[in-house]
Amino acid sequence: MARMTAQRRRIVLASASPARLGLLRQAGLAPEVIVSGVDEDALSAPTPAELALVLAEAKATTVAALPEAAGALVIGCDSVLELDGEALGKPVDDEEATFRWKSMRDRAGVLRTGHCLIDTTTGRRASGTASTTVRFGSPSDAEIAAYVASGEPLHVAGAFTLDGRSGPFVDSIEGDHSNVIGLSLPLLRRLLAEHGIAITDLWV
Repeated sequence: MARMTAQRRRIVLASASPARLGLLRQAGLAPEVIVSGVDEDALSAPTPAELALVLAEAKATTVAALPEAAGALVIGCDSVLELDGEALGKPVDDEEATFRWKSMRDRAGVLRTGHCLIDTTTGRRASGTASTTVRFGSPSDAEIAAYVASGEPLHVAGAFTLDGRSGPFVDSIEGDHSNVIGLSLPLLRRLLAEHGIAITDLWV
């Protein structure tokens, strides 16, 4: 009976990211999507890790306040790549994406993803940031040009993703694989536990 009660809880993902939606579905959850519309450029923080968390909390807070999210568990996430102490989000154009990749090759960065979980029935929230070290390979200028021409890097934080065309250009990672894709499933499990919810009780 306890599991049936938990299953009735709605899960809302406050993100338009298909990768995050896919991760949650693969983990046995059935989230709805409500995009926050938060102006990410209007927010700032002292460090990349803090910025990722500020953005995640802003997304979750905005969606949790909407009438259509009433009674739901709202998950907000945002990712940035930290390189040389700078937070790198989505590149604005092909030129920036090309410059990013030429700067990243043969180097390591840290993918920071902020997470915020809000229970709209109680108003309680739990937040955290997951960090994964990403070691980039050495794609040639021609490979970088072909990747940028695909359009993919303009839609992902740090101009790369493990589950897309840039996967062959990432040599290794240290840490949580799902975090690099956009949402740390182990961290989500811990945040749910802070609310007294077992992730297995949300399986469908």
